Amino acid sequence: MGKSLSTTKLGNSSTSPLDGSVLTRRTGLCLPQDFSLAEWKRFGRHLFLISDSSCWWLGDWLIYGQEKYPDRYRQAMKETGLDYKTLRNYSWIARRFPTTERHAKVSFQHHAEVASLEPSERRMWLERAAQEEWSRNTLRQQLRKALSPPADERERQEEVRLQVRTTTERENLWANAAERDGRDLAEWIIINLDRAAGLESVQGG
Repeated sequence: MGKSLSTTKLGNSSTSPLDGSVLTRRTGLCLPQDFSLAEWKRFGRHLFLISDSSCWWLGDWLIYGQEKYPDRYRQAMKETGLDYKTLRNYSWIARRFPTTERHAKVSFQHHAEVASLEPSERRMWLERAAQEEWSRNTLRQQLRKALSPPADERERQEEVRLQVRTTTERENLWANAAERDGRDLAEWIIINLDRAAGLESVQGG
């Protein structure tokens, strides 16, 4: 007999709002006519937690598949109906954050905003976002403000945009290599270009 699946309650609520008064279907949700505002709000929060948690679940599921089975992304796309880049993003963020470093009071998208930072910086920003009750967009704005160079340095910088023609197969191979290094694709490409140019000390990598 196969192992049965179990569920755990999300958040700090002592009771689950998924009781007999709510009917859930694959394609819909039926709420009782006498649902109070407090119950409606609590149920909405529960739905959000399920949706947000599923991003972590998918990421961890993909990491497991990478370690156990070949062609995990092709199989995952078939099973979930999600595209390659979405699944790769879930996997990359889940790998960047061990379960002990995931902050339960902010969303998966908050974690995505700080995923490229060092672990100590990630913890600091996630804790601040939780305490200040920042939205994902507010966290992004605060990060840009804190991490942008001084005005005089910005004036000396010149933005250069590079376009590269390649195949989907090659892009996927690059993305997989970047994921193994725990980096996003753009960061991985820059580091390897610098390394080829003899600039390893600049990137520290």
